[in-house]
Amino acid sequence: MVGRGMIEFCEGGPAVKNFISLGGPHAGTASVPFCGSGLVCILVDVLIRIEIYSSYVQEHLAPSGYVKIPTDIADYLKGCKFLPKLNNEIIKNSTYKERFTRLENLVLIMFEHDTVLIPKETAWFGYYPDGAFTPVLPAQETKLYTEDWIGLKTLDEEGKVKFINVSGNHLEISQKDMKKYIVPYLENQASHQQIKTEHSACRWVSSIRNFFVELLGLNEDQALLHIL
Repeated sequence: MVGRGMIEFCEGGPAVKNFISLGGPHAGTASVPFCGSGLVCILVDVLIRIEIYSSYVQEHLAPSGYVKIPTDIADYLKGCKFLPKLNNEIIKNSTYKERFTRLENLVLIMFEHDTVLIPKETAWFGYYPDGAFTPVLPAQETKLYTEDWIGLKTLDEEGKVKFINVSGNHLEISQKDMKKYIVPYLENQASHQQIKTEHSACRWVSSIRNFFVELLGLNEDQALLHIL
């Protein structure tokens, strides 16, 4: 989400060709981050839920900037400091849209068993309709897409959006899936040549990596980011 903000908001920022998103809450999330099952956590979660769009919570709890309660849209648009601006939901800033549509590839990875993002389809810009928690609308049926607020429709019609679904919970992605869906968008001829010329100097990095992979007993089908 910070990466999208850099692309849309930053004048004179570095050029971005490929934007790869792993489980990003692009259309928002209808769930307040839950800190645990203890009594204190339960009370804190209830208070946050009530005051999610207050200035204090917005300024002190980063995830509150992309919490979008579908039955509380008026307060969301009024109080949420980040997502409404990022998605061009209030003032339609053509510059944000123009910058976003410069992308050559937009890779959106959704986790099939994601229990952190509500709904998981937000990773593909899918979300609930205003005023209800059902049904989950695919991205192509949301106003953000049909009215092309940020250029998602433009990118999609140009074949630049890749909707990818992988197994696992939030951010649980295997080495195999990373190689298949992420690595191809990180490679280019210039970096390829640089890596080739510096191969001998950097060989030890690969050796260390392989050592830890073997030490931890990882294989290509295991989720590298599943650390708990």
